Amino acid sequence: MIERAHFKSMQDSTQEDWKLISGEFMQFAKGLPERVLGHLKVLEGDYGGFPVDRYTHSLQTATRALRDGRDEEYVVCALLHDIGDTLGSFNHPDIAAAILKPFVSEQNLWMVQHHGIFQGYYFFHYIGLNRDLREQFRSHPWFETTAEFCELYDSPAFDAQGETLPISEFEPMVRRVFAKPRNTLYKAVADADQQKARGTAAA
Repeated sequence: MIERAHFKSMQDSTQEDWKLISGEFMQFAKGLPERVLGHLKVLEGDYGGFPVDRYTHSLQTATRALRDGRDEEYVVCALLHDIGDTLGSFNHPDIAAAILKPFVSEQNLWMVQHHGIFQGYYFFHYIGLNRDLREQFRSHPWFETTAEFCELYDSPAFDAQGETLPISEFEPMVRRVFAKPRNTLYKAVADADQQKARGTAAA
């Protein structure tokens, strides 16, 4: 039987309760890469009228970034940039950014969070929106980074005949990137767990 805390209100919790919960939290957190990959798979078969399904688009965007020599973190961002499509129909970049935030640089995070507006440069004028909405960010230091992501990797990744590496190519990258949280309120807990794991391995 799984041990659980017994408080009815957090105001009544104890240090022992949180020692137990923290242990469970870290075990659960280790499964995050697999849950993320599983949710990405939900995009398979979802075309939404596009030439390829959203899963293929994600793989193809990552493939293009990888072939262009981008680093592992960037490639993972490319892979997951549209993972929010199923739950954030009106704000999918925010969902992807929230998932990636603890694990990636501020630059890559900004790129993912704003890619929707920048991608709009290629089609907003066809749906009654201003294609130049991205211009509000022209002075931002990561404007060109995000524009380049859309131009080179996101925008062209709807090619049914384009190179699309299988998810197995990217799974190890996702696991490595998600193994090292660095921008989180719980970083101290994660660091302590990793230090404990290294100590156990050394012994």
